[in-house]
Amino acid sequence: QVQLVESGGGLVQPGESLRLSCAASGIIFSIYNMGWYRQAPGKQRELVADITSVYNTNYADSVKGRFTISRDNAKNTVYLQMSSLKPEDTAVYYCNAARRTTLNYWGQGTQVTVSS
Repeated sequence: QVQLVESGGGLVQPGESLRLSCAASGIIFSIYNMGWYRQAPGKQRELVADITSVYNTNYADSVKGRFTISRDNAKNTVYLQMSSLKPEDTAVYYCNAARRTTLNYWGQGTQVTVSS
């Protein structure tokens, strides 16, 4: 049974930082591409950042220079370090594990709210 469990969300003020974590089980973590997506109210889910099994990274333009994705294969965990948070970063953040086109798993999501 595959499980992706996100943690680290919360309420922060603009300019502050948060680190999200996603712990995976039930998969061979090291061979999966891992990603963070987000969905704000009334909007479609969008890619925030992803990291491949060989540590190539990709970021949405809106978060470049502010967010950093990383992975620890020994802990089966992917992280999203978010800095200089803005109100428009408010969303539910989802962890994704993907391999090829047929294996695709999602976490339950964690709420991030940026507000003064």
